Amino acid sequence: MGKIVIAIDGFSGCGKSSTAKLVAKSLNYTYIDSGAMYRAATLHFLQRNISLSNPKEVQAGLDSLKISFHTHHGNQETCLNGINVEEEIRTMKVSEKVSEVSKLKAVREELVAQQQALGKHKGVVMDGRDIGTVVFPDAELKIFMTADLEVRAARRQKELLERGQMVPLEEISRNLAERDHMDSTRKESPLVKALDAFELDTSHLHFDDQVKIIVDMANEKILLNTKEAWK
Repeated sequence: MGKIVIAIDGFSGCGKSSTAKLVAKSLNYTYIDSGAMYRAATLHFLQRNISLSNPKEVQAGLDSLKISFHTHHGNQETCLNGINVEEEIRTMKVSEKVSEVSKLKAVREELVAQQQALGKHKGVVMDGRDIGTVVFPDAELKIFMTADLEVRAARRQKELLERGQMVPLEEISRNLAERDHMDSTRKESPLVKALDAFELDTSHLHFDDQVKIIVDMANEKILLNTKEAWK
């Protein structure tokens, strides 16, 4: 069948990653968590005390940065220089710095190049903030996910609690609002809805329903691609 690229963009806490994972599983596609890549880069910079205002230090950090994904017991894990950092990259320490790191041109250029290489052969679902606008502007299916800030904060708090982290709701709301602003106003690859993206508000949707909506849309595109291939 004619494989496609599915780009899922949107604000933090909309359920992009969880949705993208299940969409990929339903279609037997590869899931690529671009957000995890930026979080891993942020953790790497924090570990090395890299000054974000020093271009030489930033480049040195990127030169020593190797991000990979591995599946363990059915779960995808993010590895930084060969070490599983899936838990560590989800901490508030990383959340508070990831937008700052992500807005750096050198960081974005490096990670976008890695993401494009991963999706070169199609059959991928990738989520992030600039997937449909910068990484895969020609993606056959683009989704832009939104949700109310209060809903997103509650979801993120639940996610953190499941990881054993107790964080006040107000702190999470503030962090999400700050990230929304930074992501939407940054100079390099700002978070914007692609003109040809389908907007999906998940505020009042059941998780299974939002997955089904995207899978159904994807199957329509795949069928269309297959028909085009046979012409």
